[in-house]
Amino acid sequence: MNIHASVPVGVLGASGYVGQELLRLLAGHPGASIAFATSESGAGERCGSIELVRIEDAPLARAEIVLSALPHGVSARHVRQARGLGRRAVDLSADFRLSPDAVYGLTEVTRPHVAAADLVANPGCYPTAALLALLPLARAGLIDQAREVVIDAASGVTGAGRTLKRDLLFGEVAEDFRAYAAGNEHRHLPELKATLARESGFTGDLVFTPHLLPIKRGILETIHVPLTRDIDRGTAEGIYQTVYANEPCVAVLHGTLPSLKDVVYRNRVAIGVATVANVRLPRLTVIAAIDNLVKGAAGQAIQNMNVMLGLPETAGLAC
Repeated sequence: MNIHASVPVGVLGASGYVGQELLRLLAGHPGASIAFATSESGAGERCGSIELVRIEDAPLARAEIVLSALPHGVSARHVRQARGLGRRAVDLSADFRLSPDAVYGLTEVTRPHVAAADLVANPGCYPTAALLALLPLARAGLIDQAREVVIDAASGVTGAGRTLKRDLLFGEVAEDFRAYAAGNEHRHLPELKATLARESGFTGDLVFTPHLLPIKRGILETIHVPLTRDIDRGTAEGIYQTVYANEPCVAVLHGTLPSLKDVVYRNRVAIGVATVANVRLPRLTVIAAIDNLVKGAAGQAIQNMNVMLGLPETAGLAC
């Protein structure tokens, strides 16, 4: 497809944090234009040059592709409606992530399938970072499946959405740091386990605990990986460098570990590793950082859209 031809894109659910990020990124996209954007609460308001409309009034036929940032449990119906009109779609909710009806859109891993897909399920923000951190080791047979992989992940408050919630008020979050969904029952766990099994054959245990950071955006994951054999830091970094050498949206750090400053407002995951001393069995600590609204949501959706449309993969994105 010609990058100079403007592809009309529809955005469902444009008033949430992810929807707003989609509009921000699409406004600077050299090969796309916003055909329409919907909002139930903000219908009639303007977002830049776009007037938001109710979803029932969305001119779906005007879009070549639809990006849905609607809530979980709501998105699927409207995505199917767009598909019924022959429109391709990227769904950012969880509705299709475990469905055979959609291609799982972890772009760096499933790119050939994304290119041919009519419906792509965008991964969750936590799984995006964890999977890109774990898959190179899992595919190399380096993760000891007899021991647990422990994922301690912390996210800014925009990851919880824009709906008013008392425990996310500034006065509740500021100067605090807390775990939530403890007990290894977070809704992202099935997505993580299913994708690791499908893409690497890894079927071991994961222990996933999310935390809430008193910041707006960004995710930092500290992942404790039990190894089948000892490897030093240089070897581990070399594994990641080999896997991601040609990936524009993955930064493998050498001799240092990532922080949120490496990724905010960028469509990238930054990965670093550290060897673990003073343990009886070999382990590796992997640190992965992303912007939850960009590589964890809107940016990855546009990355997938670009692949689907044959546009340069990083068009409209800062990696």
